[in-house]
Amino acid sequence: MEFKNGKITKGFAFLDTYELTVLMKAKKTSKAMKNTMEETQGYLGMWVTEDGYIRHELLPNNRYDEDRGKRESAYQGRYKVTGNHIEYIDDTGFTADGDFVDEKTLHHGGYIFHKKLE
Repeated sequence: MEFKNGKITKGFAFLDTYELTVLMKAKKTSKAMKNTMEETQGYLGMWVTEDGYIRHELLPNNRYDEDRGKRESAYQGRYKVTGNHIEYIDDTGFTADGDFVDEKTLHHGGYIFHKKLE
């Protein structure tokens, strides 16, 4: 930079396009890896405990249907996903919440659920 009377009169810039390309690729990769379950809607579908006792289906209309053991539709209600956090309110008014650890693992109500892939 060149100054005159304390003011900038001329400026010079150098753009390293290689470094810019590396930076932009890293930013895209970083953003893709940080997408939340809310953004990807990866939460939709069936989530099951390791022993298969609890089967928890998250439906696209923000409703869930949970089977326990041989009891089908033991719990039903609404849910809301914000980022990687999920909040439930069943049709009787009971509330619960959980967190998606990644696209295959949900921690909810003291249980660990795994996404059932078809």
